Amino acid sequence: MSKEFKIGDRVKVVAIPPYVKTAEPMPMLRPPNVIRLGEEGIVIERRPGEYWGVRFNKGAFLMESQYIELVEETPSVDAPADA
Repeated sequence: MSKEFKIGDRVKVVAIPPYVKTAEPMPMLRPPNVIRLGEEGIVIERRPGEYWGVRFNKGAFLMESQYIELVEETPSVDAPADA
Protein backbone atom coordinates (compact mmCIF):
# COMPACT_ATOMS: atom_id res chain seq x y z
CA MET A 1 0.00 0.00 0.00
CA SER A 2 1.51 3.33 -1.02
CA LYS A 3 1.30 6.46 1.05
CA GLU A 4 0.09 9.60 -0.64
CA PHE A 5 1.19 13.07 0.41
CA LYS A 6 0.38 16.51 -0.94
CA ILE A 7 2.87 19.24 -1.78
CA GLY A 8 3.30 21.29 1.39
CA ASP A 9 2.50 18.41 3.79
CA ARG A 10 4.69 18.19 6.88
CA VAL A 11 6.23 14.73 7.19
CA LYS A 12 8.65 13.07 9.59
CA VAL A 13 11.31 10.41 9.16
CA VAL A 14 10.14 7.11 10.69
CA ALA A 15 13.07 4.94 9.51
CA ILE A 16 16.54 5.77 8.25
CA PRO A 17 17.32 4.52 4.72
CA PRO A 18 20.75 3.00 3.93
CA TYR A 19 21.56 6.20 1.98
CA VAL A 20 19.67 9.28 0.79
CA LYS A 21 19.54 10.97 -2.60
CA THR A 22 19.60 14.72 -3.02
CA ALA A 23 16.52 16.19 -4.72
CA GLU A 24 18.51 17.89 -7.47
CA PRO A 25 18.24 17.54 -11.26
CA MET A 26 21.25 15.20 -11.02
CA PRO A 27 20.71 13.43 -7.64
CA MET A 28 23.77 12.51 -5.57
CA LEU A 29 23.94 9.79 -2.92
CA ARG A 30 24.61 11.01 0.60
CA PRO A 31 25.24 9.09 3.83
CA PRO A 32 22.14 8.47 5.95
CA ASN A 33 23.38 10.68 8.80
CA VAL A 34 22.36 13.88 6.94
CA ILE A 35 18.86 13.26 8.33
CA ARG A 36 17.76 12.15 11.80
CA LEU A 37 15.06 9.75 12.92
CA GLY A 38 12.01 11.88 13.78
CA GLU A 39 13.24 14.89 11.78
CA GLU A 40 10.44 16.83 10.13
CA GLY A 41 10.39 18.29 6.65
CA ILE A 42 8.04 19.66 4.00
CA VAL A 43 7.02 17.74 0.86
CA ILE A 44 8.14 19.81 -2.14
CA GLU A 45 7.54 17.40 -5.03
CA ARG A 46 6.39 13.95 -6.18
CA ARG A 47 8.79 11.76 -8.14
CA PRO A 48 8.16 8.42 -9.89
CA GLY A 49 8.64 5.18 -7.98
CA GLU A 50 7.18 6.14 -4.58
CA TYR A 51 9.75 8.93 -4.07
CA TRP A 52 8.96 12.31 -2.54
CA GLY A 53 11.15 15.40 -2.53
CA VAL A 54 11.30 16.60 1.06
CA ARG A 55 12.97 19.80 2.30
CA PHE A 56 14.81 19.23 5.60
CA ASN A 57 17.13 21.55 7.56
CA LYS A 58 20.23 20.23 5.76
CA GLY A 59 18.70 20.30 2.27
CA ALA A 60 16.16 18.60 0.04
CA PHE A 61 16.28 14.84 -0.32
CA LEU A 62 14.33 12.15 -2.16
CA MET A 63 12.60 9.90 0.34
CA GLU A 64 10.73 6.69 -0.37
CA SER A 65 7.22 6.52 1.08
CA GLN A 66 8.21 3.77 3.53
CA TYR A 67 10.64 6.09 5.35
CA ILE A 68 8.25 9.00 6.01
CA GLU A 69 4.81 9.58 7.46
CA LEU A 70 2.45 12.51 7.69
CA VAL A 71 2.75 14.69 10.79
CA GLU A 72 -0.67 15.17 12.32
CA GLU A 73 -1.40 18.82 12.93
CA THR A 74 -2.32 19.55 16.53
CA PRO A 75 -4.66 22.44 17.21
CA SER A 76 -3.03 25.50 18.69
CA VAL A 77 -3.87 26.28 22.33
CA ASP A 78 -4.72 29.82 21.15
CA ALA A 79 -7.21 28.59 18.55
CA PRO A 80 -10.86 29.03 19.50
CA ALA A 81 -12.78 25.81 20.04
CA ASP A 82 -15.72 25.12 17.77
CA ALA A 83 -18.95 25.41 19.73
